[in-house]
This record gives sequence, structure tokens and C-alpha cells, in this order.
Amino acid sequence: MNDIVTLENSILAEIDTAKDEAALESVRVTSLGKKGSISEKMKTLGGMTPEERQKTGPALNGLKATVTEAIATRKDVLKREAISARLEHETIDVTLPVRQSPSEAGRIHPISQVVDEITAIFADMGFSIAEGPDIETDYYNFVALNFPDGHPAREMHDTFFLESDENGERKLLRTHTSPVQIRTMEAQEPPIRIVIPGKTYRCDSDATHSPMFHQMEGLVVDKTSNVANLKWVLEEFCKSFFEVDQVKMRFRPSFFPFTEPSLEVDIQCDRSGNEVRFGEGNDWMEILGCGMVHPNVLRSGGFDPDEYQGFAWGIGIDRIAMLKYGMPDLRAFFDADVRWMKHYGFRPLDMPTLFGGLSS
Repeated sequence: MNDIVTLENSILAEIDTAKDEAALESVRVTSLGKKGSISEKMKTLGGMTPEERQKTGPALNGLKATVTEAIATRKDVLKREAISARLEHETIDVTLPVRQSPSEAGRIHPISQVVDEITAIFADMGFSIAEGPDIETDYYNFVALNFPDGHPAREMHDTFFLESDENGERKLLRTHTSPVQIRTMEAQEPPIRIVIPGKTYRCDSDATHSPMFHQMEGLVVDKTSNVANLKWVLEEFCKSFFEVDQVKMRFRPSFFPFTEPSLEVDIQCDRSGNEVRFGEGNDWMEILGCGMVHPNVLRSGGFDPDEYQGFAWGIGIDRIAMLKYGMPDLRAFFDADVRWMKHYGFRPLDMPTLFGGLSS
């Protein structure tokens, strides 16, 4: 029995001197583990006489219980000491404001916001959304849109051409969203009423131009569409987008290879103050180009121009975003400046709708 008392004193001394939970775990393993000192003692009970087992068994069980309790008690002490040590070295200023959640701190880019606004407006008029590839062939970007080889209007587009492929075909980054008109006409039967938001690319860069920018194309093809329909659609769009009751628009003759007649559209505005105000004033500002779809474009899409006709328009999304929300420099749209996004961005849960307002 003396050796059990000696073993108990030795183990309890090791428990008391354990400086951390790792050291305490080591004591537990060496005493209560499968090959621990107490476990080894327990294995000797089988070779004892009944009288010896009657005395030694309870003593060993008591030792095991005492050691287990001592380890648990010491473990609690070490945990409290560890927490106190951390509190001394790790301080938290509880007076700091709570961080915003991602839904509150995050912002939607103005371009994404304006695309959603335009989509909501035209969807309410019965238009669907169409998309196409950013990398186009010369046929879809130029030839099918009535830009034959050598046409001087090709020079106006400052095109990014890619290296020729194994077939000698030289693809390009689309210079407008108009190629989607041809792809849609090839895939659908009239009537067609689509809007085409997307990225476009031209080799140009200054405060109002970017090598990559965004356009919104519109296309209507049926048997009865005319310039009066075109005018109504654009007027309704401008009133909804700029959130004014009335708007005056001026249609001027122009030239685009893919429309005939071609028109440029100015909108009445007031630029006398620090911001541009639409629907009032004596100034005019060009905002988009449009026209009746050229017969050659209808033929490229697989339609007979003697049976079908249509109208189309194109508008710069970046530009009308600048006009509506007072952004002075187009290049800031693509700088990824968090400060700019915090100022001009939109809260994620403020989805634009015609019922709740587009910029509320």
C-alpha cells in the first residue's frame, strides 16, 4: 500500500507543477493511459490473492478517481490563467463602431445599376433582352451591317483586330452591339423586339471615351413599324430614365451604314447650373443615334425588305449614366477606386423598378 501512496503523491505533484494544458495532458497519459503507471498497477490485480485484491483494488480505484479529479481541477485553473494572459496582451476597443454587413457596405456599380434601369423600362414596353459574343467576325461586325470592304465608315470605329487564326480569318473585338441584331434575325422570326446591353471596344481614351465601354442597342422588326413608332419608344424611354414628365427631342438627319434614313437625337436640357437638367431649359444635348433598318441589313438577317421593316437605335450606357448621376469623368468608371464606388455606387437591395422609382 505504501507504493500506492508514493505513486499518488508523485502524480499529484506533477499535476500541480504542470504549467500548461499540454503538460497536464502528458501527465494524464503517463498515469491513466493504457500504459500509464496506474493502469500498469491495475494489471497486477489478476495475480494477487483474493485478500490482497480486496485491499489493493479499492485503493487503486480511489487513486484513479483522485488523479482524474485533480487533473480536471488543474485544467480549469490553467484555462482561466490562459484567458487572463490573453486579456493582458490582446485588447479590444469595445467603443469602436460595429462593422457594416456586406449587404450594407457593398455597392452596385453605376453601370450595372443603369443597365438594370434600362432593362426595366424596355421590359415594360414588351422588349426582351438579347446578348452576343464580345469577340466577333468581320462579317457580323461590319459586312452584314452594310459595311462592305473598304467602306470609309470602318475607319470611324478604331477597331481592335486580333491575330489571324489557322484559317486566315482575323477576328476582332466588337465595336458596337449591332452584330447581335444579325444573330437575332438569323435565329428568330418576326416580330422582333429586343434590347442588347453589352460591352464594346474601340481604340480611344479620354475623359468621355474609354477603350472598353457599354452600349444599349434596340431593334424592332415587323411589317408595320415606322419612324413614328421609333420616336414614341425613345420619348417614353427618356421620360422614364431621366424621371421627368415631359421631354422635348430633336431628330436630325445623319448617316449610319446600317440604317436608312438615319437620325441623331438631341434632348432638351438646361446646362446653366452645376448639373444638367432634362425636360427644361433652352439647350440641346445629343444622346443617341437611330433610324430605320437598312434593307441590306434585313437581307443579311434573312428577311425580305419588301415584306418586313424595322427600326433600331444605339445609346452609350456610360454616357447617360454620367448625365443622370453627375459623374464628370468616364475613366473613373473603370479605376476600381473604392472611394468612388462608395460615393457613386448603389446599395445592393435597392433594385430599380418602375413602381418604386429608378433612382430612389
